[in-house]
Amino acid sequence: MIGPFWLASLGGIVLVALAARVRRGGFYARFAVILLSVHTLISGALARHTGALFPVFCGLQALVFLHFFFLSQPRMRPFAYRLLISLPASYFSAAVFISFPWAIAAAFGLTLHGLWIPFVIAGLGLLQSLTARREEVDVIVDRIPVEGLRRHAAAGREAREGAARPLRIVQISDPHLGPFMSVARLRRICERAVARDPDLVLLTGDFLTMESQETHVHLEQALAPLRALPGRVFACHGNHDHEAPALVARALASAGAALLVDDATLVETAAGPVQLLGMDFHFSRRRERMAEVCAQHPRVPGALRLVMLHDPGAFRHLPEGEGDLVLAGHTHGGQLGLVSLGGDWTALRLFADMPDHGLWARGPDRLYVHRGTGHYGFPLRLGVPAEESLLRVHVAG
Repeated sequence: MIGPFWLASLGGIVLVALAARVRRGGFYARFAVILLSVHTLISGALARHTGALFPVFCGLQALVFLHFFFLSQPRMRPFAYRLLISLPASYFSAAVFISFPWAIAAAFGLTLHGLWIPFVIAGLGLLQSLTARREEVDVIVDRIPVEGLRRHAAAGREAREGAARPLRIVQISDPHLGPFMSVARLRRICERAVARDPDLVLLTGDFLTMESQETHVHLEQALAPLRALPGRVFACHGNHDHEAPALVARALASAGAALLVDDATLVETAAGPVQLLGMDFHFSRRRERMAEVCAQHPRVPGALRLVMLHDPGAFRHLPEGEGDLVLAGHTHGGQLGLVSLGGDWTALRLFADMPDHGLWARGPDRLYVHRGTGHYGFPLRLGVPAEESLLRVHVAG
C-alpha cells in the first residue's frame, strides 16, 4: 500500500502545482511544490508505521493536498469547509512537520516509538490556535538609557503608582483573516476592543491571508465595530498588506481607521497629547528610510511619541531616541515556544536575533511586541497563545 501512497502524493503535488500556476502564478506554485514535497518526504517515511490507522493517515494526507489546491483561488471559505478541510489539513501538516525526527529514524530502519506524541502535540496546538489569552499589560516609559537590545521588565507597582493616568491602548496585530480567523471571530475581537473604551486602537498590520484577498468586504465587515471609536483608530502596513494594498486601505477607511504610511499625526487623548508615527514595511534600506521618515516628522514637544512598526526586527534600525514606545507584531510571538508554561523562550530565537514577544529596550526607546491576534505560515500555534490585551502605558515624570 505504500507504493500507491507515494504515487498519489506525487500526483497531488503535480495537480496543485498546475492549478497554482494557472490561477495564482509562479510564485505560489513554487511555494506549494516545495512545501508539499517536504511534507510528502516526511509523511511517506511515516506511513508504513501507522498500522491500522493507515486509512486515516491517507485521508488526512488527501485533505492537505485539497487544502493547497483550493488555496490557489483566493476565497474565504464557509464554516463547514474550514471544519472539514482547512483545520484537519492544518493539524495534519503541522503534526507531520513535528514528526521530522521520527521520519529520520524511519529512514534508517529504526523501530519507531511514541509516534503518537507529535500528533497529540499538534492537537493541543490546534485548540490553542483557535483561542487567545486576554490580559492587561503595564508598561512604563521612563526613557532611562539601556545598553544594547534586551528584554525589559514591565512596570512594577511602585512605578505605576508614581505615574500619571496611563494611556490605554488596544493593539490588534496580524489578524490574518483566513482559516483560523473568520470574519465573525475578528469582529468579536473588535467588539471586545471597543468595550474596553481605550484611548487608542492601533492596528499594526498583516490583515489578510491568501484566502481573504478576493475582496475588501470580509475585512471591512470584521473591522466594522471599530467605527464606534472615531478618531481613535490608527493603522500601519505589515509585509502581507503589500500583496493587496488597495483592498486593505479601502477596508480600513470603511472602519474609520487612519492608515499612516510613513506619516505622523497628533492625537489628543485623556492621558495627554500623543504623536503617532506609522512606518511602512520597507523590504530594503530600512535604516535610511526610517531615518528619512523621522526627519520628515520631528518630535512634537510635550507629546508622547508612539511608533507603529510592524516588524520588530527593524527596531534596531530606528534612530535612537525617536520612539518612546514602539508597537510591533509580525512574529506571532514566536508562535512555537514555552510562553504558555510561563517561560519566554520561543523557537524564533533559534533562527533570528530579533525580539519575539513582550517588552524590549534599546537606549531610551522601548518596544512592545504583540504576540499576534492570529497567525500565518506554520499551520498552528504551539505554546505561544494569541494575544488580546489592554496595554496601559505609564509615563514617568
